[in-house]
Amino acid sequence: MNKPLRRIAIFCGLLVLALLLRDNWLQYVRADELNTHKLNKRVEIERYAYERGNIVVDGKAITGSAATADTYYKYKRTYTDGPLWAPVTGYASQVFGANQIEKLEDGILTGNSDQLFFDRTMAMFTGDKKKGGNVVTTLNGKAQKAAFEGLGDKKGAVAAIEPKTGRILALASTPSYDPSSFAGRLKDDEKAWVALGKDPDKPMLNRALRETYPPGSTFKVLTAAAALEHGAVDDINAATDTPEPYILPNTSTPMVNHANGCENASLNKALEVSCNSVFAKLGDTVTRDKMVETAEKFGFNNPEIDTPVRAAASVYDKKMDRPGNALSSIGQFNTATTPLQMAMVTSAIANDGRLMKPYMIDQLEAPNLDVIEKTEPEEMSRPLSQENAQLVQQMMENVVENGTGGNAAISGVKVGGKTGTAQHGENNSKNPYAWFISYAKDDNGSPVAVAVVVEDSNARRDDISGGGLAAPIAKAVMQAVLNEKQ
Repeated sequence: MNKPLRRIAIFCGLLVLALLLRDNWLQYVRADELNTHKLNKRVEIERYAYERGNIVVDGKAITGSAATADTYYKYKRTYTDGPLWAPVTGYASQVFGANQIEKLEDGILTGNSDQLFFDRTMAMFTGDKKKGGNVVTTLNGKAQKAAFEGLGDKKGAVAAIEPKTGRILALASTPSYDPSSFAGRLKDDEKAWVALGKDPDKPMLNRALRETYPPGSTFKVLTAAAALEHGAVDDINAATDTPEPYILPNTSTPMVNHANGCENASLNKALEVSCNSVFAKLGDTVTRDKMVETAEKFGFNNPEIDTPVRAAASVYDKKMDRPGNALSSIGQFNTATTPLQMAMVTSAIANDGRLMKPYMIDQLEAPNLDVIEKTEPEEMSRPLSQENAQLVQQMMENVVENGTGGNAAISGVKVGGKTGTAQHGENNSKNPYAWFISYAKDDNGSPVAVAVVVEDSNARRDDISGGGLAAPIAKAVMQAVLNEKQ
């Protein structure tokens, strides 16, 4: 071969090598980046070329797929009782993407997950149409309906957990939205999406998982647990040596009580009538660092609580001063929590001190309904001993039997609860939030723990508003779960 031909051959060989290197770089190194690129429509088109698998509650699909007239996007997502289940399912839209379970389990629902490789391979040989798998949730349909209907036209949220396992039984948020209204590509879908984004009531906000509120007096059960765990109290019926008025440490500011009989009240009595002074003093006695320690064992300050939808982190301030800690010990100041977090606190107490990791997906199924993955209950922490948990149970049950939580009482069943009214806004100028946390307990233990928050303009500035507005909702949810157990 003469010299010019040899040079051309080498140059062509280098071009082929460069092409091979570039091709492998695109197919392997940048594959994920290109597949998820916002301008790559092939992935979206493929996602809606087949019917999606379903999200399942109580053995029934709460989602579906409907054929469209679109050449490329052949199916769109549909929802049964969309507003009821939106905080659980999230949405899957041909234009606006997906969130929550629809996004997190997209691989299973579309059939593209590596876990379904065998099913896809078999379909190639049998000629079967590609199908997505199913996501089976832990939700209880009747409890979810009770929560949603209980909230009604009020703004708020409900979270309910099975204490022994951590299974989420209800997750309601109001106002809500219908994910079907913008699932397609028509003008009406776009209008619905834009309207939801402009709504000042934020119907697309998952208040049960993603909104944090001051917990008010419901936080006092955690302070009671901390006082018992760290030796500030050893007898729940003994006087606490609390003056009236109690002056916040390092200040001249008195702690205001909205109840009578708080001077030297026992821990049991203080929880029954909700004495701010007793719990503020106990929080100071326990100290900020020990309060933080206990709060974190219950799940506060943890930004990685996944259900698998990630919940916003609930906060107990690690750097506040003594008066701030005293105020935080009654659920005010910088303390902020999601309804899920307060349901976790309640479930740990009801479960004799064991906090189970909350989860919302029971199992993943292949298109032929074979189980390909199942969630097993997992202990998250032990915030308090069994003995102390049972002491807090005694006090919470006394709140329902003799205190402000009477509206949650259920005949023939032990119910423990705590009311709360959380002040917020500059100088507490905004209308307060009404809270109620509770659990029901039968001969086999506690099958349900509930947290309810109502953002209501008519909430009164005392704990009775939590008992009046939120407790009946919690009762309805607990009753629905108990009825299923019978």
